[in-house]
Amino acid sequence: MSSERFIPFRKADVVSMCNDVLINKETADADSTANSFEVFCNLLVNRIHFQYHEQLERLKNSYALFDPNKDTRTLKDITDSERKAVQKDFASEFSTLLDSANFEKVTDTDLEDALHEESLFKVRLAVSFDDFQEVVFYRRGESVKTETLRTFFGLRKKSISFTNYERVAVYITFKDKDYFEQRKGTKKQLPVTFTPGATIIKLFQNVPKADLEMLFPNSEVKMRPLDKLIIGASATVGGIVVLVTKLGASILLLSSFLAFWLGLKDESVELTKQSLITFGIGMGVFGSFVFKEWSKFKNRKIRFMKALSDNLYFKNLDNNAGVFHTLVDAAEEEDCKEALLAYTFLLKHEGAGMSADELDKEIEAWFEHTHNCTLDFDVSDAIDKLVKMKLVDTKPVETGLEETKFVETKLADKNNVRFTAKPLKNAINELDEYWDNIYQG
Repeated sequence: MSSERFIPFRKADVVSMCNDVLINKETADADSTANSFEVFCNLLVNRIHFQYHEQLERLKNSYALFDPNKDTRTLKDITDSERKAVQKDFASEFSTLLDSANFEKVTDTDLEDALHEESLFKVRLAVSFDDFQEVVFYRRGESVKTETLRTFFGLRKKSISFTNYERVAVYITFKDKDYFEQRKGTKKQLPVTFTPGATIIKLFQNVPKADLEMLFPNSEVKMRPLDKLIIGASATVGGIVVLVTKLGASILLLSSFLAFWLGLKDESVELTKQSLITFGIGMGVFGSFVFKEWSKFKNRKIRFMKALSDNLYFKNLDNNAGVFHTLVDAAEEEDCKEALLAYTFLLKHEGAGMSADELDKEIEAWFEHTHNCTLDFDVSDAIDKLVKMKLVDTKPVETGLEETKFVETKLADKNNVRFTAKPLKNAINELDEYWDNIYQG
């Protein structure tokens, strides 16, 4: 399993980790270093927070046009083409937000695997993909877990390992009204809780890869072959017992009527009060048996639906507009952690500087050895942030290269540069100057 960019520690913990790194580096005047680093962290975190606040406002404004849960009025109507253009822009910015929060896109192969693998909750689901204009899944925090399941009516325990996603974000756009108008009166209609053309966003936690299909809003519970076999066998045995013990006289009477009516028997069948009562009782028993078996089928399906709804209830974290509020906070946390770590380890090598590759390897090795954590540190993104905020100095390894080329460039280009963190006092001044001139145009 490949390493992920996600840093599985809280921002406050990362600040404490970085402070320890600097204190271990500095033997003299540790208190002054700690105080200066605390000021630096506050300024850095607030600057990143302000940038994400602006992004949150853009997302809110664009999503408001097709939010299925909105409770506000619109000043003017928009055309379908304008709506689709806004949806496209929103999808692009939402994807950027997820990338900043270190989410990875779930591939089509993973979704296909989920549809064909057996559910951990023993529920078989069917999904109508034709209902959707766009479907995108993102996940974060991939791990392998082990669960013990009971089989053979609870008599046998079976331990299984499965891939689990700590967070799964779902982005789905339904097709327009015309598509669902054509399907009126059919079984495959739009779920009553959603409207044509709506875009829904959901965030879930602790989702097994094999159960991704349960996150679709139009998933339907289906009987597994094993369940059909159990119900069919029960109905067959019960039917034979009813036929032999309860319906013998009724079947004999009905057979005599059919034989006489078809000309296979010359002797007429005499209807008596007793025979009619017997026939009526037999048909009543048969009807009761059919209803009982049908109830078994429906009750089993209801149990599956309850298992599905119970799991979704505890796995659901947020919906629609609330999702990108949560994700903005997550992306802000990731950006802060990346920038703090990169600056701290560059400051640790103050003077000599480090290339992007050296910085990347040292941070990853430090997490693995010090905190028993394997991750793929996003060094390129971290350096881009520090360069933008003027918190590092760059020095080309090769002559003739311009520093402006090292802003938001590929990692391969960054390895031609040595990055040096500005001293804490200078970095604090840079961040403070940003706030002084934030509205100066």
